[in-house]
Amino acid sequence: MGTEALARLAEERVDHRFKGLPPDAHGLTLGELAAQRRNLFTDGFTTPVLALSAERLEHNLRLMEAYTARHGLAFAPHGKTSMAPQLFHRQIEHGAWGITLAVPHQVWVARAFGIERIFLANELVDPAALRRLAAELAADPAFRFVCCVDSVRGVELMDAALRGTACPVDVVVELGAGQGARTGARTEAECAAVADAVAATKTLRLVGVAGYEGEVPQANPERVRAWLRRLVALAVDLDAAGRFARAGEIVVSAGGSAWFDVVAEVFAEIPELSLPVLKLLRSGAYVSHDDGHYRELTPFRRVPAEGALEAAFRLWAQIVSRPSPEQAFANAGKRDAAYDLHLPFAQVVRRDGVERPATDVRVTGLSDQHTWLSTGPAADVEVGDWIGLGLSHPCTVFDKWPLIVVAEADGTVVDCIRTFF
Repeated sequence: MGTEALARLAEERVDHRFKGLPPDAHGLTLGELAAQRRNLFTDGFTTPVLALSAERLEHNLRLMEAYTARHGLAFAPHGKTSMAPQLFHRQIEHGAWGITLAVPHQVWVARAFGIERIFLANELVDPAALRRLAAELAADPAFRFVCCVDSVRGVELMDAALRGTACPVDVVVELGAGQGARTGARTEAECAAVADAVAATKTLRLVGVAGYEGEVPQANPERVRAWLRRLVALAVDLDAAGRFARAGEIVVSAGGSAWFDVVAEVFAEIPELSLPVLKLLRSGAYVSHDDGHYRELTPFRRVPAEGALEAAFRLWAQIVSRPSPEQAFANAGKRDAAYDLHLPFAQVVRRDGVERPATDVRVTGLSDQHTWLSTGPAADVEVGDWIGLGLSHPCTVFDKWPLIVVAEADGTVVDCIRTFF
């Protein structure tokens, strides 16, 4: 099912839905366009156009595959970052256990493309979604699904919606990262009450614990480490109390993209439990990495011997106005670039086939469809130049582009990635 659905993506036609593609490619299939190996800069692609580096994407996939294997971690990268089934499958080809998602729609997308293991990093209490989930589990014995629960009320709603269904839904108790953090029960006593509520149902099966260390207040290695040890201790206590008696393995899961080195360190301390332990890391932003938020926070900066992720996105725009020596405008804006954490970064300028650093050029703002550029005395930009922008926070880049071209270092476009938000 997944292979056939992926093949159908290549059969989609180039049309008005997709930004930046060559006008003369209209009517070609995406597979045909990729097979032509056109050049991003000389073969009709129009700005703004977002490109994903083929070489850097492959590097990042291999790096995290090696990292998780080295540290004995199973890996379910957060797919909501990209919502790109082609990337889901590449991640699984590079050793991922499955894919992490956040809401029911994302689950249906993943299932449509044959993803067999899904961790839902959220509590699922919608009756219609739960009934569809139950039908998916009944129809496909190979489908493994795990979601979070963090309240007795949530357990009650799930149980009511699932009564009469054939297969129990696997759940993990979510421990919150602290007062004022995002989801998750705040105390171990509340977690125990949730576990007891699950045990009282026939529709749910408790298989572990989970949380998100990125929400630890005023996070630093010591605070994150302390919270992760609370999570591990919770798993140990629930196991000692016999709460995982119906599970085949015990899931202990955490891991955003900022602290996975500390997750690996603390998960290495998990003692032997009554069942095998699935140490499940969920970091997702590594696929494209970025030039801002995660570049500063990546664990590989703290432990450089482990390697280094590479920013794989570049947004290409064109200078369309140069109203003064101190100012220029490019034709990309909020519809094209992430801006929730950092503005884009001016990196390179292309003119007449020559690429050079964007010296003395700085992004100062974004309008809906313009990038505001401050240009100093050393800046050399003219109307018509292409400017390459680095981006921050990939989670809000993918959702602006229903199709992203994959280009090699020389500009050769080798693939087209579809997203589904």
